[in-house]
Amino acid sequence: MHKNNAQTLLIVEDDIGLQTQLKWHFSDYNVVVAANLEDAIVAIRLHEPQVMVQDLGLPPDPDGVSEGFALLQQALQINPYMKLIVMTGNDCNDHALKAVSLGAYDFYSKPVNPATLELIVQRAFHMHQLESKNRAFQLCQSSNLEGLITGDDRMLKVCKLIEKVAPTNAACLLLGESGTGKEVLAKSLHTLSPRTEKPFVAINCAALPENLFESELFGYEKGAFTGAVKSTAGKFELADGGTVFLDEIGEMPLQLQAKLLRFLQEKVIERVGGRKLIYLDTRIVCATNRNLEEMMASGDFREDLYYRIAEIQIDIPPLRERSSDKVLLARYLLKKYAQKENLKIIGFTEEAISAIEEYSWPGNIRELSNKVTRAAIMCEQKYINAEDLGLKAVDSSPLNLKVVRDSAEIHALKTTLSATGNNVSAAAKLLGITRPTLYDLIKKHNINVND
Repeated sequence: MHKNNAQTLLIVEDDIGLQTQLKWHFSDYNVVVAANLEDAIVAIRLHEPQVMVQDLGLPPDPDGVSEGFALLQQALQINPYMKLIVMTGNDCNDHALKAVSLGAYDFYSKPVNPATLELIVQRAFHMHQLESKNRAFQLCQSSNLEGLITGDDRMLKVCKLIEKVAPTNAACLLLGESGTGKEVLAKSLHTLSPRTEKPFVAINCAALPENLFESELFGYEKGAFTGAVKSTAGKFELADGGTVFLDEIGEMPLQLQAKLLRFLQEKVIERVGGRKLIYLDTRIVCATNRNLEEMMASGDFREDLYYRIAEIQIDIPPLRERSSDKVLLARYLLKKYAQKENLKIIGFTEEAISAIEEYSWPGNIRELSNKVTRAAIMCEQKYINAEDLGLKAVDSSPLNLKVVRDSAEIHALKTTLSATGNNVSAAAKLLGITRPTLYDLIKKHNINVND
């Protein structure tokens, strides 16, 4: 077996002879050794091992306290996902069972048989890998909509509305700032509908020249204008039976608004230069970041069209109002890009997480994706900091629930759980409270946590 530097094994043993023997036997892994509690804690923080083999019978500290159990508890507080295997003497089964009750993955009785211990270690690495994949899968399943990652209550309500409306033929209007994910939601409306096997055609109304609008949408006949050498179907025809997504509908010229209204009312179009009525079964989903009510008041948008395209209106909150999503999305985007480019970046520093939370993100998810991608390229360490993101560093002190009013508890809990990847132990440590207290608060505010 070739050495796998991605698999780090920490061996904590004060017997130098046995320590050397184990290090030699497990040379196929990236082996780190420690002889006492202090060195082991440093190694856990520095090397982040997936598996740790620990002698439970470490000598007591100067105060006479057993270092074995103290190390076990501190190790799992720092890295609760690490698989910890304890080694005990033959007459110490009670200690071994206590260790397992405190969170140890498995135990092994001395004298050491390296071959047997190796099987336990291999199984521990395999279990760690399976659990990591499961956590990654849960992260990607924050909502039931493909491509949408959220844990925010308002966005989850949007998701439920999308799921409810998708099977119908209702015309939907998505309202939200640029970069909030309107096209992702439009695709979800199509994917979750009976039209999913038919085409989904996206049209950016702001990108089309006014003189090409009609021919692009409705097609044209041969000879309709100079250069029309053959009859060509428009976007609406291409999407027959499927869905047309009209992004930035507020940029559509008034003349075309009248023709779109006719289609919505009668489900027929005429190609440019043609006289034949073409009947289509095409669903329309529109989106805009403009205020259509103000445009109607100024005469720039038809009121009758507005009521046709907004049978169901869906308001998408900007990223700055989805505080629990900022770090969740940043982690997801970083992991996705790092895997694609085979980068060795692990995550964000606490300083970077605080900066992500404090920044207002005027460009929303599109801006977040841009900054995370740039930071991943520029970062030379294992963790991305605020400077890599191009953000101003802010005080990264953890939130303390003892000094926060009840109205701020939900925000504090969601922010910290998101920053720690829903790791309850780490979140409790950052918040300065015990795990039972944190669980009580989670239950009190009905917050869903997938450990």
